Amino acid sequence: MSRRRSVMSEQFKEELAKDLGFYDKVEQEGWGGITTKDAGNMVKRAIQIAEQAAARSSQP
Repeated sequence: MSRRRSVMSEQFKEELAKDLGFYDKVEQEGWGGITTKDAGNMVKRAIQIAEQAAARSSQP
């Protein structure tokens, strides 16, 4: 079985989990313990952050 390389850093994932309110579950059960909904919310939030950063960097 091959392992996937993570696109997000561990620190960024932890920050997102804290922001979204399920970091305690990650600490107790690891990343495998989060729900699919939580994982989806992490991706959505990461996309929002990336879009905001892109918008800020493209402003004159």
